[in-house]
Amino acid sequence: MTGMPELSDEPLLLNLLNTTPVTAAVIKDALACDELAALWARARGGVGTTGETEALRELRGLLQSVVRGGVPPAVLAPAASHVRLRRSAGESGLAWGLDFDDPDHHMASRILLAWGEVAEWMPGRLRACANNDCGLFLLDRSNSNNARWCSMSRCGNRMKSRRHYQRARRPAL
Repeated sequence: MTGMPELSDEPLLLNLLNTTPVTAAVIKDALACDELAALWARARGGVGTTGETEALRELRGLLQSVVRGGVPPAVLAPAASHVRLRRSAGESGLAWGLDFDDPDHHMASRILLAWGEVAEWMPGRLRACANNDCGLFLLDRSNSNNARWCSMSRCGNRMKSRRHYQRARRPAL
């Protein structure tokens, strides 16, 4: 899509948000136990420590609430306190990088920065799936900005079929 930037850690942001899908009316938490959370983090470049997985769980809950509109973005301030940017000057100009002392907050900081980029460059396009029984999130890259479901095959067809069935069952007046 033209005019819409490719954001470096956007997949990591969506991966974290989507670690609590709902299957058969039960939330499946990919970060529920420390072992699974450590595997999840290491598979995405993290260190998998207890501190890192705790930071990821906390950030996930806050981000999910912010994206759903239940709380204001100001609740992310404590997580942002771990983020520091460093600059360096070179022949091509200024470069910015993430600076951290505590590796337990590195991945969460990257994800928080990715959310900030999405919120700035693509406002209103990160949203929860319109299927309340789903629990997943999507980033709408369509020109019309009207995507409603995490995927057409997973939720879109289900919701459309459900609406069709409900309309067909209504008695004629």
